[in-house]
Amino acid sequence: MEFKDREFIPVLLGGDINTYSVARAFYEQYQVKTYIFGKFATGPSYGSKIIEYHPNPKIDTDDYFLQTVNGFAKKHKDKKIMLIGCGDSYVALISKHKAELEKNIIAPYIDFDLMNSLQQSILSLYNYDEDPDNVDPYQTLLKGISILAKLPSMAAYAYQSKIHYYDRESLIIHYPKEEYSIAENLLYMLRRDGTFTEQEADLLDVMLMIHADHGGGNNSTFTNVVISSTGTDIYSSITASIGSLKGPKHGGANIRCSEMISAIEKEIGLKATDAQIKQVIKRILDKEFYDNTGLVYGLGHAVYTVSDPRADLLKTCCEKLAKQKKREDEYEFLTRFEKVAKETLAGNGKTLSNNVDFYSGFAYNMLQIPEDMYTPLFVCARMAGWLAHNIENKMYDGKIMRPAFKYVGEATPYKKREER
Repeated sequence: MEFKDREFIPVLLGGDINTYSVARAFYEQYQVKTYIFGKFATGPSYGSKIIEYHPNPKIDTDDYFLQTVNGFAKKHKDKKIMLIGCGDSYVALISKHKAELEKNIIAPYIDFDLMNSLQQSILSLYNYDEDPDNVDPYQTLLKGISILAKLPSMAAYAYQSKIHYYDRESLIIHYPKEEYSIAENLLYMLRRDGTFTEQEADLLDVMLMIHADHGGGNNSTFTNVVISSTGTDIYSSITASIGSLKGPKHGGANIRCSEMISAIEKEIGLKATDAQIKQVIKRILDKEFYDNTGLVYGLGHAVYTVSDPRADLLKTCCEKLAKQKKREDEYEFLTRFEKVAKETLAGNGKTLSNNVDFYSGFAYNMLQIPEDMYTPLFVCARMAGWLAHNIENKMYDGKIMRPAFKYVGEATPYKKREER
């Protein structure tokens, strides 16, 4: 049996007859050997002359998958690795870790993370711009507004594609309506029936406004300004900002807070006493509950040390919609948790206010917005602030930003290599 040396190597995950059929197709078309990583040393792929089969019972786990696939890619740096999952679980595994794969691995699947999908979509807009590298302030404004207008559709369609691909749900695509606001279009495109109330749209509109900007020092805006100061295009700057906002310590903080509250509600219930709430807060602080970090998410802010006006406004809006949706019990639990948490932390010598993340999860939940969309919605809102700071830097500074670093460690005398 003869094999030809090609510029690519097929690598499959699986072991059943479907996996063998794909390997067979590669051989008949290209006369190449296929490498298969499966769980068990059985099945039609095991022992085949056109296949090199490697069994590993843990190949479907995150760590072993990355270690195995990336290790194979490193051994074949001069080849393109065609990575294919033969089964839904393997496809999901590949997509989940797509960003962590070696550069010579080709995985023909949509991104598991919607933020990564948004980054790719923004960069793709560069190719549709007739003058993408024009960084004149006015041209930057026009390009930025164009991106701002497209982001809601990009985010909503990425989500709909994801649940269609992974959850086997029907693909629902609503074309945005010109007469709708950004908030209205988001609700329209995310919901199957496209219906929403005026109160729901008003709350989402408030959410978008209070997340639109927060000064030039927050991580994603600073990232945007630093990168744009080099003279690069707006698409590259916004893509970098999205990467910053994706982090759990920045844009992903609202998800952490929402998950924490859900875990607490499940642990002690909505009717828990203040004493029970205080006890679970102490367990969090002692790193004995939730994620064992000792952090009470949704409380404290680097700038707002006394109160967060954004959080105060959001709290009022949530109260109104909670009454309309008959979810007063949940809202009342949140307000009691906030009060007890502040008192408990004050007893530990900390004076903290609730931040905008504290009520964000509850607001999104009442709006039936899936958790996957929390941070992409942050992108839709913060795009306005990124654009404003980008233009401001171009008009009133224009210099490349280069933060200075000062070494504060001890000096070590130099030693020649042979003396080390």
